[in-house]
Amino acid sequence: MHRLYSSVNSVLNPASPYAAHIGHLFWITFWISMAILLAVSAFVIFNLIRFRDRGQEGLPPQTHGNTLVEVTWTAIPLAILVVLFVLTMQTMAAVSPPRHPAGDPVNVDVIAHQWWWEFRYPGSHVVTANELHIPAGTSIELKLTSKDVIHDFWVPELGRKMDAIPGHPNTMVIEADKPGVYLGTCAEYCGAGHAWMRIRVVAQTEADYHSWLTAQAQPHPAPRTAAEANGKALFVGLTCSSCHNISGSGAPAGQVVGPDLTHLADRQSLASGALPNTPKDLRAWIADPTSIKPGAHMPNLHLTSSQLDALVAYLEEQP
Repeated sequence: MHRLYSSVNSVLNPASPYAAHIGHLFWITFWISMAILLAVSAFVIFNLIRFRDRGQEGLPPQTHGNTLVEVTWTAIPLAILVVLFVLTMQTMAAVSPPRHPAGDPVNVDVIAHQWWWEFRYPGSHVVTANELHIPAGTSIELKLTSKDVIHDFWVPELGRKMDAIPGHPNTMVIEADKPGVYLGTCAEYCGAGHAWMRIRVVAQTEADYHSWLTAQAQPHPAPRTAAEANGKALFVGLTCSSCHNISGSGAPAGQVVGPDLTHLADRQSLASGALPNTPKDLRAWIADPTSIKPGAHMPNLHLTSSQLDALVAYLEEQP
């Protein structure tokens, strides 16, 4: 787990113009809050010393109203609220730029599921899961919705959070300043598998991104070994193809229940970030999903060792 999620993943480490605006507002708010804390603390300490008990008899002199003090403690908080309100409105405008036109190649449809993310690239017929590839330095508009409950898409280094709500699409824009891997998560509690509903945004150069997109549009390679052919037959013959799709497998495309597995071998993680994508971990995941990700909807089919080996060989097959 540590190897998958060891990099800095914080709104205080902005890697996009949108996250930078949010970080700037945070620091202004933080230092204003610190100034208030220090001023109040100093005032309390001063009064504790200045008006401490000196053993005098009776009540100390009483003050009934002070117009200057009352105006001051009203005006200063009001001024702070006005400043923060204006800065917040400016930040909201900065992180919500005009929407892209429909069909724009940098639009991506994001569909949240319990407990994984589906990414669809309109116009290219590319469908992937949990790992969003984008060209660095380009504004990407995400159209978010959900298949079940409310989820929340959040990659702190790239921008704001946005809810994915069933039947109510939301849009947001992200951008990465430079190529790299940026980590995120579902930020709205959505059930037993919420903790392992991770996001990996892979920002690439323009050339690398288009090469990736072209490769993803290709069908799964045809089996080249007996183990891979057996794995393909198992995928089609068992209930695997009822929930998952593999382009080129020959199985009819059914209702989307689980991630598209056409290019599973290209992904860096499994089960929405629960495991690194290695043949050993893929075998363990297929063998007993709920032992790795509690609440996972994928059933344990009680496959034999040879069946597991064949499925792994087919799914991890590289072009």
